[in-house]
Amino acid sequence: MAWNEPGGSGNKDPWGGRKNNEQGPPDLDEVVKKLQEKFGGLFGGGGKRNGSSGSGRAGSIGIGLIAIVAITVWAISGVYIVEEGTRGVVLQFGKYNKTTQPGPHWHPRGIQTVETVDIANIRGISIGFRAGGGNRQTGSSVGRESLMLTEDENIVDVKLAVQYKVKSASDYLFNVKDPETTLRQVIESAIRETIGKSEMDYILKEGRADVTEQTREQVQEILDRYKTGLQVTTVNLQDAQPPEQVQDAFADAVKAQGDQVRVINEAKAYSNDIVPRARGKAARQLAEANAYKEQVIAEATGEASRFTQVLAEYKKAPEVTRKRLYLEAMESVMTNSSKVLVDVEGGGNLLYLPLDKMMSGGSSTASSDGRRIIEGDSASRQIVEQRLRDNVRGRGVR
Repeated sequence: MAWNEPGGSGNKDPWGGRKNNEQGPPDLDEVVKKLQEKFGGLFGGGGKRNGSSGSGRAGSIGIGLIAIVAITVWAISGVYIVEEGTRGVVLQFGKYNKTTQPGPHWHPRGIQTVETVDIANIRGISIGFRAGGGNRQTGSSVGRESLMLTEDENIVDVKLAVQYKVKSASDYLFNVKDPETTLRQVIESAIRETIGKSEMDYILKEGRADVTEQTREQVQEILDRYKTGLQVTTVNLQDAQPPEQVQDAFADAVKAQGDQVRVINEAKAYSNDIVPRARGKAARQLAEANAYKEQVIAEATGEASRFTQVLAEYKKAPEVTRKRLYLEAMESVMTNSSKVLVDVEGGGNLLYLPLDKMMSGGSSTASSDGRRIIEGDSASRQIVEQRLRDNVRGRGVR
């Protein structure tokens, strides 16, 4: 129920006045006067008792104090501290002004604002997988990112992990709208280009380091061209293998290649073992043949020279030379035989004489019929030898 309606609050005026039997609006002059009195009392004024001049002077002092306090609070609120490993980006009326280094700084609040950017923290981004999946090492696979086409028209499943940090705070804040999304697209584009220029065997085996290095260089070049303010620190090829659907067949092919390499190595080892020995044997046979050749040539040359000398002597004394040749021939034949049969003239028995033992100083020997012949003195031996020579020469002459 309204205050001025019949049966309402009666003569109670919400503006503080008590007007009997009046239903009109409150007096505005009275309201303003009351407000001035309250403000005058707040700042040390005496209201109506001190007069209008005292009230005005006290109000000016109070306003000055308020202004000083406000300015002090505003100045203190402009102080800010940039932590180590971060940079402060100062904006003046929303426009880039400067970048501040770690330490305390001041800016006029309301005119300038400050945004801090962490440049020391190493951040990571993954291509082809997301951490926290079923695989503890590579996480859950993302096929639309990981499947790539190689130069030899094969498909390879690549998982890449990239670490980066901010190198320019101002470029990071203002040159790109979403730095992480831009970086992901740049990495995916660079790795696809690198994989597309390489063959599958090279990627899966010896080319992993080259692929990561080429990708890192290309990503950094594009980021610098876009002025993203990002720096790629490391690029790691987490995994590179054929698609899951053909992994069994590829494993068989890899095993066959391994067997091929093993067999080739065994063949080379056998070749390296047998070839040098065969070459050594051939070289030895050639050396022996050359030595035999030189020996035969030398012997033939010697025999020809000796025959020429004997021919000259034969022409001088044919009979003597003929006998000497005969004796030398018989001596050469007899020296190679250990048994000699001697037919003694006037004797009825055929004796066995071990001439080799007798010539070498043997002690005794046995005859063919069991009788022993004791070796005599040197004179007897010489007599026997002389008789034998005479008998042989006699038969030769006849």
